Amino acid sequence: MGLLAECPKCKKRLSLKRKTCSCGCNIGKSAGKTYWIEYYVHGKRKRERIGKSKGAAENRFREVQTAKAEDRHIDKDPASIMTFGELVQWYLQLPEVLAKKSYRRDTEMVRHLKRLLGGTTKIAAITAGRVEGYQQARLAEPSIRKDKLTGRQKMTAPSTVNKEVITLKTIFNRAIRHGRLTVNPAQPVKKLPENNVRMRILSTEEADTLISCCPPHIKPIVLIAFYTGMRLGEIVKLTWDKVDLREGFIRLENQDTKTNDGRSVPLHPRAVDTLKRIPRPIHTTRVFLKDGKPFNEFKNSYNTAKKKAGIEDFTFHDLRHCAINNMRLAGNDYFRIMAASGHKTTAVFKRYNLVTEKELSEMKWLDGEKSSEREVDTIFG
Repeated sequence: MGLLAECPKCKKRLSLKRKTCSCGCNIGKSAGKTYWIEYYVHGKRKRERIGKSKGAAENRFREVQTAKAEDRHIDKDPASIMTFGELVQWYLQLPEVLAKKSYRRDTEMVRHLKRLLGGTTKIAAITAGRVEGYQQARLAEPSIRKDKLTGRQKMTAPSTVNKEVITLKTIFNRAIRHGRLTVNPAQPVKKLPENNVRMRILSTEEADTLISCCPPHIKPIVLIAFYTGMRLGEIVKLTWDKVDLREGFIRLENQDTKTNDGRSVPLHPRAVDTLKRIPRPIHTTRVFLKDGKPFNEFKNSYNTAKKKAGIEDFTFHDLRHCAINNMRLAGNDYFRIMAASGHKTTAVFKRYNLVTEKELSEMKWLDGEKSSEREVDTIFG
């Protein structure tokens, strides 16, 4: 009875007096170990998972001992009672979660979490090691996407698994905030390394070819995306009250953007000219219409246009990369571009910029000379 330490390797729970586990792991010197407490109530052994803090384990054990001495009811650790399925069901019904724009995507990620972690699994049984096992299991599963060259199914991407684990951490953190849990068992889990930076940038000539191959209702959308860097949802749902052609801006409000932060987007002259040519209907405030009606999806039309233009491996979102990269090449500083694109951090913003070998070949040197102009004798003495 007392405090226990969980072996990081085999997950056995041992007394703090034991420095070495039967698996050979030195628990005494192991960093980040998980603490449990063990006690007896009416002859039955009880164990509670506390977390990484030894102090918290000692405090909880003293609380239990005091409660036993005073013959009071001992509250059980909620993590040992609640199942993961119950927690997920509670989370998905929260008003703030139901109001999220990404609710459908969140439910899909939760479906995978529940499938592999187990809906009947007690929260106390979900450890950092188990979540890391989930990561590897998901990486070994095929994705719904297929490779465009081979036609074979791709494996689940690390970025997808990272989003799912972030969702899991969010669920636990929200439960802690509402007093339903005391610790987040997934907090120590690290993100998987990602290598999904897009390297495809269209030249102005390629973009013009793509736009010319598009059907009339999406031509202006593709052009606006190429020159402003606005997201798909921000463009297709754009209303005329947000467009200021006199000043040359599109002014998005909080509810219009992915990050829930409004921003002013400067318009390229070609974008201004395009918007001026679009008629304004009486029956709707939406800017972009198909046969007089608003629309949100045009994936098939866009893919057909790409084939006609001879452009491969280029998504609609890559147009945003093109716009941001072109703004940088035009000499704008990062802060100005980030204000227009809506990026909050430079880490994400830099992923949208591609420095080509052509740019690198134009590197400026302090002495103003190219190395080829120097005499070989001066280099070697």
